[in-house]
This record gives sequence, C-alpha cells and structure tokens, in this order.
Amino acid sequence: MSASVRARRPASPPPGLPHVTPSPHKHASTLSRKDDLGADERREAASKGYGPGRRTHAPGGIKVTSAEWKLLVIVLMIATLVRLFRISTPSSVVFDEVHFGKFAARYIKTRYFVDVHPPLAKLLITAAAFLFGFDGEFDFKDIGKAFENTPYVAMRMVPATLGIATIPLAYLTLRALDCTATTALLASLFITFENGLVTQSRHILLDSPLVFFTALTIFLFVGFSNEDKQKPFTERWWTWLVLTGLSLGAVLSCKWVGLFTVATVGVCTILQLWLLLGDLRVKPSTWARHFFARALCLIVIPVLFYMTMFELHFMILGSSGEGDAFMSSEFRQTLGRGMQDTYADVAIGSEVTIRHMNTQGGYLHSHAHNYPGGSGQQQITLYPHRDENNAWRILNATVDNYPQYDYETQPVEYIKHMSRIKLRHIVTDKSLHSHDVRPPVSDVDFQNEVSAYGQSGFVGDLNDDWVLEIESGDKSDKESGKRLRTLRTHFKLRHLMTGCYLFSHKVKLPEWGFEQQEVTCNKNAVKANSLWYIETAAKHPQLPANADQVNYKIPGFLSKFWELQRVMWTTNAGLTDRHVYDSRPLTWPRLRRGINFWVKDHRQIYLIGNPFVWWLSTFSVVTYVLVRGFLLLRAKRGYKDFENTKVVKYDTLCGFLFTGYFMHYFPFFLMGRQLFLHHYFPALYFAILLSCAVFDFATSALRPKIRLQIAAVFAIAAIWNFSRFSPLAYGNPWTKKQCRSAQWVKTWDFACNEFLDDYAHYGGIHVPTSNKTVPVATIGGEPGGRAPIVVDEDTQPDLPEVHTALPSGAIAEPGRDVFAKPEEKERVVSAVVVEAATSVLEKKEDPEEEVKIETPSEPAEETPVSTAERGGPAPRTPEGPLDQEDSLADEVARELYPEARDSRA
Repeated sequence: MSASVRARRPASPPPGLPHVTPSPHKHASTLSRKDDLGADERREAASKGYGPGRRTHAPGGIKVTSAEWKLLVIVLMIATLVRLFRISTPSSVVFDEVHFGKFAARYIKTRYFVDVHPPLAKLLITAAAFLFGFDGEFDFKDIGKAFENTPYVAMRMVPATLGIATIPLAYLTLRALDCTATTALLASLFITFENGLVTQSRHILLDSPLVFFTALTIFLFVGFSNEDKQKPFTERWWTWLVLTGLSLGAVLSCKWVGLFTVATVGVCTILQLWLLLGDLRVKPSTWARHFFARALCLIVIPVLFYMTMFELHFMILGSSGEGDAFMSSEFRQTLGRGMQDTYADVAIGSEVTIRHMNTQGGYLHSHAHNYPGGSGQQQITLYPHRDENNAWRILNATVDNYPQYDYETQPVEYIKHMSRIKLRHIVTDKSLHSHDVRPPVSDVDFQNEVSAYGQSGFVGDLNDDWVLEIESGDKSDKESGKRLRTLRTHFKLRHLMTGCYLFSHKVKLPEWGFEQQEVTCNKNAVKANSLWYIETAAKHPQLPANADQVNYKIPGFLSKFWELQRVMWTTNAGLTDRHVYDSRPLTWPRLRRGINFWVKDHRQIYLIGNPFVWWLSTFSVVTYVLVRGFLLLRAKRGYKDFENTKVVKYDTLCGFLFTGYFMHYFPFFLMGRQLFLHHYFPALYFAILLSCAVFDFATSALRPKIRLQIAAVFAIAAIWNFSRFSPLAYGNPWTKKQCRSAQWVKTWDFACNEFLDDYAHYGGIHVPTSNKTVPVATIGGEPGGRAPIVVDEDTQPDLPEVHTALPSGAIAEPGRDVFAKPEEKERVVSAVVVEAATSVLEKKEDPEEEVKIETPSEPAEETPVSTAERGGPAPRTPEGPLDQEDSLADEVARELYPEARDSRA
C-alpha cells in the first residue's frame, strides 16, 4: 500500500478493518478516486456486470483471488496427507481414547455417564461410530488394548477432519485482518506441520474440535467486524453475527475452555460498543440497536446452543449407567430406575433407608466387615447404590433398661423433634453406635468413630442412642416440619452421650473399606454435611392400607441441566491429584515437556510440539509485549508513533491476536487442577497467528519476492522440525540413536530405550493385532527418571526382545476415571457375607510402585461377587526388588495388628 492511501485510514481502526487498495496511478482520475479499485479488481468487477464507478465489497472483507484459492487447495491436500497418514496405526487404544471412546460406547448403549466436558465433541465422535456400525461392546478399558469390532478409524477421522479444516480458517482469518497472502500461507503451513496439533488430531480426543471451533469463531468475528465497519444491519452483517454466535455455542459445548474464546469475543465487542458510544455521529437509538443485536447473537444464541447439546445428551442417555451415583435421586428417576412409591409416615418400628443430603455419597450403609483398627467393630459407610444392607429399623430408646416397644400391636408412635431413638441394622442385627474412639481416616479430636455394635438378643447400651433433631420440612407438607416424614423432612442425628452429630464428607475409606465414603460423628459438624432424610419407608403394621405414599418429583430439563453443571464443576475442581505427565502453564510456551500417549512394540506416540513453530510463536509474543511497552514509553516522551498509520494497523492487528492469546493462556495460572500440555493448544493457535502478523510487519517494507523467499526459509525450517519428530506423532519405527539426538531439552523424556538400534531390526517384528493380553509389569516412568518399560512375564522364544511397554502415565486426563470406578468397587461388597475383616490387611497399595499386571482371562458375566465368595485376596509373596516396599508394608501391618497375623497363622 502507498503512504497516501494509509493517510486516509481512520486513526483507530477496530480489528479486521478492510484496507482499500489505492489506484496505481500517481495522479488518479476522479473516477478512479471514487472507486479506489486496482486494475485487476476493475476487470473482475466488469466481468460481474458492474459499471466502472461501482465499488465492490468482499464478504467479511476477505479479498482472496482465484490463484489464492488454488494455492489453498494445494495446502489442504498436503494437510490431509499429513493428518491422515497411517491414521489406522496404532490399532490399539491411545491415551485419553480410554475415556472418550468409552463415552461413545455409552452413548450407543444409551447408558448414562458423567463427564467433566460438555457433549458436542463426544456426540460428533459418537455419530461417526454409529454410522459405521459400532455396537458399543468394546470397552476401551486400557491403553494399548487392541481394537476389536470397532470402527476406530472412522472415530479418529472426526478430530482429524476438523484439524484439517482449521488450516484454511487460519489463512482466511489473516487475509481478513489485511495480512498479505504470503503471511497467510506461512500461518497455514505452520499449523499444518505443528507436531502437537497433528498428534492430537489423529486420535479420539476433544482438543482438535476445540481448536477448530475456536478458529472458526475468531474467523467469523473478524468477518463480522469488517462488515460492521462497512455498513451495519445489512443481511451480510446479520449473517456473520449469527454465525459467530452459533460458533461460540459450539466451542463452549466442546470444552469449558471455550469460555476463554467467549471472553475474547466479549472483550472486543465491549470495545466496539465503547467506540460507538463515543462517536457523536451515532444516534443513541442506533447504539441501542447495536447493543441488543450483539446481546442476542453473542449471548442468547450461544447459551441456547449450549443447552440444546445437553438436551440431546439427556435424550440419548435414557438408561441407567455408571453416572447414576453422581446425580440426585430426583435425577435418577428419569433414567429408567425410578423408585416405587413409598409410605410417607415414619414411626417407631418402621423399616427405612436413610440418605445423606449434601455429598451424594449415598445411603447409610453397613456390611459384615470390621474396621482394621480403632474399635475393630463393624464398618459404617455411605454406599451410593440401592442395596439390602442400607435397611435400618427405627426403635424406641427412651425407657431405662430398653424394653422393646411392641410396634406391631401398640398404637402408632410417630417420631417427632427431639425423639430419642436407636437405629438397628436389619441384615446384621447391630445398632448404629458411636464412642470416644478416633475414626480410621479422619483421625482428629473432634471426630468420633461410628460403627455397628451388638448382636442378636443384645439390646445395646447408651452409646446406641441418638436424638433426632428436625431441621426443616417441605412447604407443601406442614406435618413434615413437626414429625418425621419420608422425603419431606430433613433432620440431624445427635449422639446422646457425646453430643456429636452423624456426619459424612467426601473422604473415601481405603481399600479395606472398599473405597466407600467415610461416616463419622463430628462435634464441629458442618450443617450441610450432617443433614439426612428418609428415602424409603416400608409399610408399618399399624398403618392403614390406604396410607399416604410419596415419591420424588420428576425434574424438568432445567433442573437436570443445572444439576449436571454443578456436578461437572465440582468434579472438575476436584481433579487436583498430580499426574506423572501433568505440567504447569509457565512451562508450556517453552515446550519443557510433553505427554507420553502410547508405547508399544518398540514404537512410541509422544505429544510434543514443533520446536521451531512453538519457540518462534513464543518469541513473537514476547517481542510484541516489549515493542508495545517501548512505544508506550515513547508516547509518554512526546513521540507521535501512534499517528503513523502503519504502526496503528499492526498495533491493532497484533493487539487483537495477543488478546486472544492472553485470554486462552493466563486463566490457567488461576487453576489448581491437573493441567496438561494440550491445554495450551488454543493459545498456541493465537500465538502462531501473532508470529505471522509480526512477520507481516517486519517484511512490510520489502519487495514481495524477498518476503516470499524469507517465508520459504521459515516454512522449510518448520517442515524439517516436523520431519525430525514425526516418528513420535505417527508411532513410526525409530532408532535409539536418533531418539537420543532429538532430545534437545533434557526434560523431553522420550522412551528412547524402547526403540531398536537399527531400522533393519524392525523388519522381523510382528505387530500383534489380537485382543489378548499377556502378563506385563511396567517399570519406571517417574518424572525426570527413566522412561516406562514393561517386562513381559511370559517367555517368548521366537522374539525374546519384543515386549510391550505401557506408559506409567497411561492414566488419561483427568488422571483417573472419576465416574466409573466407585460403582465397580462398591458393587463387590453388596452381597451380605460375614468375613474376617483382617483378611484384607494383606492387600497393600503402594502409590509409588509403577507396576501394572495384566492376566489373560475369558469373558465372564459381570455379576457382583462378595469378598468372602472370592475367598479374599491371597497373600502375595514378595519377590524381587519391585516388592521390597510391599514387604515392608506387610511387616508394619503385622506389627500394628498382631491379631490379624495370628488369625492368618
């Protein structure tokens, strides 16, 4: 552009303002000054039937020539080759495919589950799986498990296709921001050959859809901004604005990280409205139209889109599943496992189930297993599933010597505020009991142990007595505030002797307690965690046949929607456990460490970025901040840099992209949850565009040919870096020497020892495709230590050097399956079987031992089996250095609990 044309630009253009191409003549005629079209543009306008004085405006301000479209097609072909090359490899589960593949199976089976991410990306993957005949039987249980009767390639094609589609969006976005075609081409090549984005888009993961919808939103918003400066409230203007709102809803419906994209668009929209408010040519009524149009399209439409995705989620998942335990009883009424109507009145002698109000840990529960320490009495827990071990009988405890109240013949005695009662566990015939003994986990002075105590024929002691304090009742049932009523009355249970309150919180018992939720008696109890209610009450013998019955209210969509949002938020915030491959935001721009996705058959998939693209983008971000700060200092000293239209243009352009980068990066510093390198990808997208904008500025004074040559050098450097690390993206054969030479940063913990010494050695290796597993043990994988290696416990004489290595970081984000695990653990003990509690002491868990054992097994029915029926866990004989810590733990256990040692002897 010539200086004369730049002088006609506004002083402070908003992001994406289209730049008018000047007439090539030094002394332009009056006609050429009016239309401001170049020769090529005039010919194109004439070919469309426009007169010589008629000015054209490209949709969204995107002026792309036919030659550029042809070039973009070539780039797309290259990107398709890069993203889809050997996408069927590996033919086994990789990293978080453990979760997202399993969720697709749950959708197809219509079994309810809970995830911390919104459903759109998972629904897209499920659609592909369904169309290609997936029956949902494959469980995606373990990393490295071979696919069987699963259209995993079709499922991987969804993120791969969206990853490909991101590349033209980057090109068109920079062209809409008035960058040169060379700059836009460079950005598209950077994204094409970015190793991290390639790796992430080749598997059943959610980050590729997230980055795509982020890029789509930014592109549409830039196009809207250009239309807004051209002429507002036209059909094009509304089209771009509505599409921006829909895209905002889509990015938010993939992951909550999409809120950062919403914030980026929101900040820029506020700036636009602020500038309009200061423009005296804009009438207040016109400004109000701008405000309400943006509020409708950028707030209401995204929210409706987001809620629509959850409506689809609820419509598909209509059956009971592993996510039931995390939802309220009202919610579960909609999942095909609704509760039968139950009797409303509760009296002395009623058989009831008691549910905790706050933590959704479940029912007050006991089973025939004792605490390994403390009093050694029978365990009391919260159990999230309906079970006969949840049943209690309410008995009278107000008379000395505890004469049994004949509730079958005596008049009905309702339970009122401050009633003194006992709770008798029906199956084991023991009473709910507390005493001045510390709990096994929450070992603090203000917490007492709660146990089940007594035996048949033993009436108990004063430590079995509880005082029922009614806290509140239902407004629609006035009696529920005066006496105990099923579902309607919320109450507390105060221990008569110690004054503590029956209490539960989100603390799980160890393995000997089957990881069920701890129940204690708390002297300083938080009110919310000490509230209980009766969920079911069997018919009392003295109640008439037509006695009142009640049930949960069936929640509507909004109630279910808000409850699920709360569960997602709480679970997401609780993912604070450290993961072997997690990282903190400060390390992401420097590419300090990646993520081990998969190691098997002397190959590895490791998430690592393209070092050249990554570090160049980081350098550009730092450069922009420093130069912007320097210009501000010069402005304070009276320099007129911001009166230069070139400076204004690139300051606005780079400022917009830096805002997007900042909004997608800085919030992670405020999070305490697990974070991984892939959380940086949306910010990386903005950083790449910013680096190309800096390139555009740095080469703006050069001839196009020179600019193209410099861009070619940058592109070649990016492609070379991509090729250098491509074996880690594709899981291709690599040698140990090449792997070690590629470890440019000492914290890049590639599994170099897993690779063979020479490519020729790979020719004789048979890559297994069957679904069978062999016993393996993973060694290593500690942060900063040796790479994870798996030792095959079975001999393989044909290929003794071939073994399978599963990364110790094979627990995919968010570090564990926080939703599916409790159901499996807790159902094991749902049967009522008496067993010596000390038998579970022999099974110890060493959190630092990175050992995983897999044993081949035939498919079997998934029926609950009690611990006693299995015979209890067999003692393990320590063997080898890997078992030293287990041996020490067993010795400590024998010293602490000699009775357990003697019973085994």
